[in-house]
Amino acid sequence: MDLAYLRAHPGQLPLFLTHQRIRETPVAGGDICTASRLTLDDGNSIFAKSWPEGAAQGVPENFFSTEAAGLRWLRETEAVPVHELIVALPGLLALEWVEPGEPTPAAARRFGAGLAALHRAGAPTFGAGWPGFIGALPQDNTPTGGAWAPWFAEHRLVPYLRRSVDNNALSATEVTLVERLVSRIDGYGAAEPPARIHGDLWPGNLLWGADGRVWLVDPAAHGGHRETDLAQLALFGGAPHLELILDAYQEVWPLADGWRERIPVHQLHLLLVHTALFGGTYRDAVGTTARAALSV
Repeated sequence: MDLAYLRAHPGQLPLFLTHQRIRETPVAGGDICTASRLTLDDGNSIFAKSWPEGAAQGVPENFFSTEAAGLRWLRETEAVPVHELIVALPGLLALEWVEPGEPTPAAARRFGAGLAALHRAGAPTFGAGWPGFIGALPQDNTPTGGAWAPWFAEHRLVPYLRRSVDNNALSATEVTLVERLVSRIDGYGAAEPPARIHGDLWPGNLLWGADGRVWLVDPAAHGGHRETDLAQLALFGGAPHLELILDAYQEVWPLADGWRERIPVHQLHLLLVHTALFGGTYRDAVGTTARAALSV
């Protein structure tokens, strides 16, 4: 099987893998999926991700089709490098292989300018025209008009607060803080139209390529607030050369006054996802971030 054949017959990939007709090398692929580098007969490589064999639960419905839709939607802007989608099946995705490299200032500035262009491509509404996932959790992408703030509270904060309460990840203190923030959510956020965002843009979802570019991976793409992507880039130690990314972004599409003070509001979504998924390990981070948001 070579790359041209695979593009013409994507449905054949599982058969070739089952019969070990393709060299497969495991690679780091996150906490959810099994990831590997597949080397084809013509020497080309592709990146494949699939649901782990023997997992307690089968692949969630629409899990891979959702990621495929998001990749296509981000890639069509040609603003930021996004992998070509070669195979999209219910239990498997295969993408072009990008050789990893090292973070550089030049790549950071190029990425910042491209991210601004991606956001500016816009979205018809908040949400998206496909089901949503954030990690392994469902995410409500119901297309919604109106203002950003109530949509963000209803679709991005409250569902993961409830899940975090259900799994005892948060104490009454953190729950009260988040509920207070939700009650005053209308006071946050510049009045902007929906941006075309990655939606899960923590630093681990940037691939610094050997080609000197930054590639977007593992999107939870939807129409949202552009400040959400930028706030997530600062989580968990922050992206390399973050200030250069932000400076280049501002040169292309300046942010509204007060955006730095609103960072905790946007970060709270992803932190609540973490308490919903991983339990109390992230409890203190939720409390600290909610307090910071309420102090704005």
